[in-house]
Amino acid sequence: MQNQTTLSKLGDKVSTIVERYNFLKEENEMLRIEVIKLKAESEAKTREIEKLVEENALKDLEIEEIVQKIESIMV
Repeated sequence: MQNQTTLSKLGDKVSTIVERYNFLKEENEMLRIEVIKLKAESEAKTREIEKLVEENALKDLEIEEIVQKIESIMV
């Protein structure tokens, strides 16, 4: 009888551990998917920033050309 009780307790503890493992496994998968999503968003934002920086540099060149034209007219 004592062995059955000990075996039953052990079985309960193993079941608890398995349940916890499955919960953490599911949570880990959800977090992995979230990380993938966030990385994709970050990469998209990085590309957008690079595009905007490039556009800004082109606008700076345009402004510089306009300033040079104005300066040449004023001389």
